[in-house]
Amino acid sequence: MTNSANVILASASPRRLALLRQIGIEPAQIFAPDIDETPLPAELPRPYAARMAAAKLRPADGFTIAADTVVAAGRRILPKAETPAQAERCLKLLSGRRHRVFTGLAIRAPDGRVASRVVASVVGFAPLDNAEIEAYLASGEWQGKAGGYAIQGRAAAFIDFLSGSYSAVVGLPLCETSRLLRGLGYHRA
Repeated sequence: MTNSANVILASASPRRLALLRQIGIEPAQIFAPDIDETPLPAELPRPYAARMAAAKLRPADGFTIAADTVVAAGRRILPKAETPAQAERCLKLLSGRRHRVFTGLAIRAPDGRVASRVVASVVGFAPLDNAEIEAYLASGEWQGKAGGYAIQGRAAAFIDFLSGSYSAVVGLPLCETSRLLRGLGYHRA
């Protein structure tokens, strides 16, 4: 029998850590994977999310949890916004329409077995005016966020529709994480 002392989070995301804690899991270790996150030519969002999550895994003496969240407008992967101009382009593209959020999840058990899933959610944005976009950009909350927004923050005011897993859109699908861990033999103390 194992417990949360054997959980390793392959992410430096404070949101993923908070989500794990929400379901009673405190990782014994946290590391930030250093991988190339460039999409392959013509790579679609769902397979890209799965590939990125799997690439973050590494052999370890514990259950390693890795995830990657991808915001997609149609077949197009939106960037993790690094500049105000990138974030503005994303917000204008998402304004008044629905888009998909794919979160790839991969878990490696101590014996090397790997279980994975991709959770798809649909998010709808209300139409945004320039003042709303400018205020959001001024907040800085968009920095490093897939699609240039954080659903758990100020951008919640933009969301008029959600179908799927809220926690997956934040960054870690909790139901699937819990089920995959259990399927790999993880038990809470």
